[in-house]
Amino acid sequence: MNDTDVQQHLPLTEASYYILLALVIPKHGYAVMQEVKEISQGTIHLGPGTIYGALASLEDSKLISLVGQEGRRKIYQITETGIRVLLGQVQRMEVMLQSAAMNFDLWQKRTAAED
Repeated sequence: MNDTDVQQHLPLTEASYYILLALVIPKHGYAVMQEVKEISQGTIHLGPGTIYGALASLEDSKLISLVGQEGRRKIYQITETGIRVLLGQVQRMEVMLQSAAMNFDLWQKRTAAED
């Protein structure tokens, strides 16, 4: 997969980003919901409709794959393509943070002037 192929999946939604991050270790949907809540420090709560719709979409896009089943629970894991896309998203976020940091002084001056 080349850079153009990765770019077609970007930007990721916040839910997709956290789901891919959670699936570095194989998990079923409910475990993904719990992991996302934990790694997002409680800022993201995925309901069943969101998680299962996102899992289906990520699987269709070949960013995750079904790796097993425990009873009715399907176990998913991020694919190599998914890892490359996840890394691409992390790079995008790093640029966003760097831009924010570079402009922080300007924000402070503007906020101080408005007060």
